[in-house]
Amino acid sequence: MNSSLEGPEVMSQVARDDKALLTTGADYWSTREVPGLGLPSIRVSDGPHGLRVQDDDNPDHLGLGRSLPATCFPPAVTLASSWDPDLIRSVGMALGREARSLGVDVVLGPGIEIKRSPLCGRNFEYYSEDPLLTGRLAAAMVEACNHKVWAHVSNTSHATTKRLTGCASAPMSTNAACGRSTYARSSS
Repeated sequence: MNSSLEGPEVMSQVARDDKALLTTGADYWSTREVPGLGLPSIRVSDGPHGLRVQDDDNPDHLGLGRSLPATCFPPAVTLASSWDPDLIRSVGMALGREARSLGVDVVLGPGIEIKRSPLCGRNFEYYSEDPLLTGRLAAAMVEACNHKVWAHVSNTSHATTKRLTGCASAPMSTNAACGRSTYARSSS
């Protein structure tokens, strides 16, 4: 395959079976290697406030088994209470260094959901109910972490989850303009 091609040109030269490999994992925490594309296996880890790297000798898909020792950083809600992007940048740098030392290529975080209800059980993972503060603090974390590994920003909007799974119990209405006004502002 011509390695100077990018994007759609590369995909047009990939066999269907190799494309299918891109949608599955080698295990719960690693992607499959696709030699035809020159793509190595990529190891991911939960971790906006501490990595959860499973012991390779005893992995499980629930994260209940042994994990490798890792630093437990304050969760996003606590870091956001400082209003200090430099502090969050230093946590991002430390998280990136630790991820690299544990063989992690992508950290699944930070979460940038905007807090809308105190009843959300995952609010501790999100920075703030303010989109501007959330955007600035998440950008500091991602920029710092990306010096060592890739940070995957997670926006698991409750409205989107409800629409995709039908499992939400709270009535909610949303539209694209609302989403753009909330999330687009936070990134500027």
